[in-house]
Amino acid sequence: MHFVTFIAKNLVRRRVRSALTVLGLAVAVGGVVALLGISHNASRSVEASFERRRIDLIVQQAGKSSGLNSDFRDWFVEAARALPGVEAVAEGVVNLTDITNARGNSDQVMIMGWRPDNFAYEELQVLHGRKLVPGERQRVMLGSTLARNLGKGVGDTVVFGRDEPDNPGNRFEVVGVVSSIDVFEKGAAIMSIDDARAITSLRVTGFSVRVRKPTPESTAEVEEVRARIEALRDPDDPSVRLTAQPPDSFVTSLSQLKLVRAIAWLVSAVGLMIGVIGMLNTMVMSVVERTQEIGILRAVGWSPGRVVRMILGEAVLLGLAASVLGTLGAVAATYLLTFFPQVNGFIEGGIAPRVIAQGLGLTVLIGLIGGAYPALRAARLLPTEALRHD
Repeated sequence: MHFVTFIAKNLVRRRVRSALTVLGLAVAVGGVVALLGISHNASRSVEASFERRRIDLIVQQAGKSSGLNSDFRDWFVEAARALPGVEAVAEGVVNLTDITNARGNSDQVMIMGWRPDNFAYEELQVLHGRKLVPGERQRVMLGSTLARNLGKGVGDTVVFGRDEPDNPGNRFEVVGVVSSIDVFEKGAAIMSIDDARAITSLRVTGFSVRVRKPTPESTAEVEEVRARIEALRDPDDPSVRLTAQPPDSFVTSLSQLKLVRAIAWLVSAVGLMIGVIGMLNTMVMSVVERTQEIGILRAVGWSPGRVVRMILGEAVLLGLAASVLGTLGAVAATYLLTFFPQVNGFIEGGIAPRVIAQGLGLTVLIGLIGGAYPALRAARLLPTEALRHD
């Protein structure tokens, strides 16, 4: 009988115990994979949008916990635009605000205020209606996810803040529904920068920079521009500092994604402990129940090392089964979450292969750690003692 087949039959003989062990591990692994998958998808979505728009630096106010807290004068934008090596600059106002939904309740959504020459317009795909035109006020484009959540389309009216008849300034006509490679833009309302300033009372929250480079891979020019931007000082407010980051560093530093990643790894640690304890319990009971069987195997010539490989193989096989089940559950969970308006503007369904590999590695590690003690215990059994065991 093949060694792997022998291991599999040992597990099948104890169907209920094996199934419960796999199910418990699958829940722990599935939670880890789902959280890591959500974080990875969001990061990759933002990075891909920067790559397609040829953005080299993202600039925000230094010392702020997130870009949503950034706020500085247009002076910095014009000063950066005039720096040597700068090809183009696109500023904007990005923040969260309330919007009145179809049921009369308030939801919090992201608004993005852009100028007509913003890089992002190049990549937006118009699904319905049109894009904003220069000089338009109180007109808005809805990301496809937000439009679906609100049940709004071209020609409808959306209200930012409270719906007050004597305050028409917060009522906007929808002129277009758009899609984007960026998951956050799909869930956002896009308007003119002047309208965004009026709603948020912010001036500029950040700007993107394209740098003149001899080759797309060149970094020396980017570093020079970055240093010049961070050295800028507003003569009217010298205390304000800017920080300029390449897209990959910017995405890594996003506080929202850092929180998701931290939670994911905390869940990973908890899942690892729970999985190891569950695996240890299962394999110890298996060794105790099969003491005589192990003694017979030793008596017919099995070495201690072969016994260790058998027990560890059973533990790893249980872990692999849990990995498959947990990954399927994680994929289903991420797609299911995209149907909930509270979060679907910030996540994408599906799990990247890299994250699946991390989940697989976690379950193998659980199998090896949880099966180590039972395997060593089984290997130490002497044939004569094992055969006398009752």
